[in-house]
Amino acid sequence: QVQLVESGGGLVQPGGSLRLSCAASVSINNFNDMGWYRQAPGKERELVARITYGGTENYADSVKGRWNISRDNARNTVYLQMNSLKPEDTAVYYCRVLTHFGATYWGQGTQVTVSS
Repeated sequence: QVQLVESGGGLVQPGGSLRLSCAASVSINNFNDMGWYRQAPGKERELVARITYGGTENYADSVKGRWNISRDNARNTVYLQMNSLKPEDTAVYYCRVLTHFGATYWGQGTQVTVSS
């Protein structure tokens, strides 16, 4: 089993920045794919950023150029650097990983609220 713990969410003003962390209970080298999803009130869950085992990064168009996903293998942690935050970024953000064996694991989520 894999446990994922998100942290770093909170309240921030528009234009501000946050860095979300997703700490895994196992080496992130066990994962084919690591990503961040978000779900805003009344909206479907959507992918915002992902990084593969090989380092390929993908971003939703709405966050491209503003945010960056990265990893720290030594700390078993995946990060999401969120810059130039907008009110429409307000959502619960979830970490998701896919193992080499095809299993998917989710964190419990962390709230990000962007408001003046």
